[in-house]
Amino acid sequence: MTVKALHDGRDVFFLLQVDGEYVYSKGENTKCPSVALMFQVGEDATYHNMGGCKEHSDSCTNKTCKGHEVDIMHFSIGNAIPGRLYGGNPIDNRDGNGNDKFGHLVDVYAWNPHCRYLDGIGPSGNDSSAQNDWKGVWWHSSFNVHSGFVEEDSPYASGGQKGTYYFEFSRPLRTMDRLQQDAQLTIGGLSKMSVAFWYPIDGNPWHGSGHYSINCDWVPLDISSGSSMLRTSGTGSSMLRTSGTGSSGDTASIFALLLSVVALCVSVFVGYRVFRPPSHPFTPMENL
Repeated sequence: MTVKALHDGRDVFFLLQVDGEYVYSKGENTKCPSVALMFQVGEDATYHNMGGCKEHSDSCTNKTCKGHEVDIMHFSIGNAIPGRLYGGNPIDNRDGNGNDKFGHLVDVYAWNPHCRYLDGIGPSGNDSSAQNDWKGVWWHSSFNVHSGFVEEDSPYASGGQKGTYYFEFSRPLRTMDRLQQDAQLTIGGLSKMSVAFWYPIDGNPWHGSGHYSINCDWVPLDISSGSSMLRTSGTGSSMLRTSGTGSSGDTASIFALLLSVVALCVSVFVGYRVFRPPSHPFTPMENL
């Protein structure tokens, strides 16, 4: 599994690439590949046990599990058409939660695996200010139709073909969350994240704890302010660094402008030296 990240100063973008044979069962999420991104929110939130709060499902609240919050984006593709955008949409965001009724690309928060809720919904009551801040799409390299699919084209390709799954996601660096349910990413700052991937091996449905991961602990996510390099992260890597698309471009533009100004000044000086009228020394009349 390979993960790449990039930001433009407003949004952050993630690309996941996973090599695997094509499998798809329409309407059956656990018989299709699935992917999740998880971010640390609370200072005490651990990678293991999805935040690590010790409370049970009947006792976890924003008070008993304070500091163990994690932010999760989960995309199950059983009802998602490849190449189409899913996630936050006006219909679900109008209800004030992180749901996605169309493609199950949901915005979730958790304190542990048993205390996991859609943004805006939880044991302490619902909050209408929440929304799904994520957008995403999926694709497989075995597809030979590039003009676009519709639902009637399912399963979109023959099963068992070798290739690569591609998942693309984006969200704002900062969100309007005021409930400690979204990770707030800061340019120049360091965040902690992880990526999980589920796959139905031999056609058997996957289960919640049976996933692959890019690491066995948090992976530092460096939101760089001026790097021109994009680093990838695979299994066992220790750093995922985003590159700012604006900073390096602005520097190059300023340098190019400076060179243009210098070149203009040199041209004006050379032109003046070449085309200025010849000068003659003054000779008084009495000396003629």
